[in-house]
Amino acid sequence: MSTQSSTKKQFTTPDFFAYKEAKKRIVMCTAYDYTQARLVEAAGADVLLVGDSLGMTTLGYDSTLPVTMDDMLRATASVTRGAPSSYVVADMPFMSYQSSQQEGMRNAAALIAQGGASALKVEGASLEALAFIEALVAAGIPVVGHLGLTPQSINALGTYRTQAKEVEEVIRLMMDAHGLMTAGVCAIVLECVPTEVAQELSDMHMLPIIGIGSGVHCDGEVQVFHDLLGLSDFKPRHAKRYIDGAGTLDKALKEYVQDVRNSKFPTKTQSSSIDQNIIDDAASIFVEHLIEKVEEMGGSAEFIQDDASLDLDPDFEAVPEDSSRFFNGGSRAHLN
Repeated sequence: MSTQSSTKKQFTTPDFFAYKEAKKRIVMCTAYDYTQARLVEAAGADVLLVGDSLGMTTLGYDSTLPVTMDDMLRATASVTRGAPSSYVVADMPFMSYQSSQQEGMRNAAALIAQGGASALKVEGASLEALAFIEALVAAGIPVVGHLGLTPQSINALGTYRTQAKEVEEVIRLMMDAHGLMTAGVCAIVLECVPTEVAQELSDMHMLPIIGIGSGVHCDGEVQVFHDLLGLSDFKPRHAKRYIDGAGTLDKALKEYVQDVRNSKFPTKTQSSSIDQNIIDDAASIFVEHLIEKVEEMGGSAEFIQDDASLDLDPDFEAVPEDSSRFFNGGSRAHLN
């Protein structure tokens, strides 16, 4: 695997603003486990996002709502182990802070301290969200905001569709972005809004706007690992498939299945071997030991050796149900 990330300067929170000022686009990609994180880091992405989209990509849910703190903590820890040199942002999952700010701060601390995240992402700009973001920032935890299509609000939105297409909606989006900036976020993920709206927001704010389905004029882009690599049947309009990953994997796995069934795998290359004399000696010693144990228990058996196999009288039961084990630490043996 490439080690491009080892020679690349590690991204930090101030770099969000530095990239914006230098007009250098920020590259963000999701990752949900150790292997994906290694691949994304090696590719040279600036930021890895452990999104609650893992509910759909990894856990098989039809939305992000069932994702728990345990799910996010386990995934985040896995990603940070796989990409130790990367800036990792972790999602605060649905209802992880809304019941009380105290609970939210505990959950946030777990994702940072135990999960190893560099920053957290919070959806929306409600009064509760803004108050929570302010508390996080005051505690020294960087926060990325998320506006536009916010999947945790799918029941309120009704469907996954482009947002901010009417004047009132655009005004609300501008106000929400201003609220997030005031609360202290270091960047905003802007999901599924018209290109012109995204460009206007980017021009209005010093904050970097990281788009997904929001056009090329954003200050950066985030995409889902599975969408980029074609690992599912879902084909969002905003994603570009760089490879038919599902097709490639399907072909490889089917070839494996056929190789095993046709005894073409494993071959000598994937196997190890020892001298046949060792097998013969081991089988002989085993039979002698077994006969000795049977006789110690008052039984008798007629053994027939053929190619190191062992046959017993079909009516003989050498070990009663309440007997001790044949071998120290071994499993109970019944000879029927």
